[in-house]
Amino acid sequence: MGEKTLTRMDLSEAVFREVGLSRNESAQLVESVLEHISNALVRGEQVKISSFGTFSVRDKSARIGRNPKTGEEVPIQPRRVLTFRPSHLMKDRVASGNKG
Repeated sequence: MGEKTLTRMDLSEAVFREVGLSRNESAQLVESVLEHISNALVRGEQVKISSFGTFSVRDKSARIGRNPKTGEEVPIQPRRVLTFRPSHLMKDRVASGNKG
């Protein structure tokens, strides 16, 4: 597995090269898309990107956890967690090593 990380700058550079917007416009476009996704998730909405996957927010209830070092029981507060479920196409593409 590679250790490379895709960043916002990489995304805006790809938009710049492939779409033909200026570098500044490309960066603004990427920021706008990410902002729309983030805002929808904060509102509790699902974000479904066809052939990629679905982001959603799930409420987890309070529970008792255990400190793995000491074995002591610790209360875990209720919280909202972000989940991602890849589409079947994305799962297949990743499994095949992006051949195709």
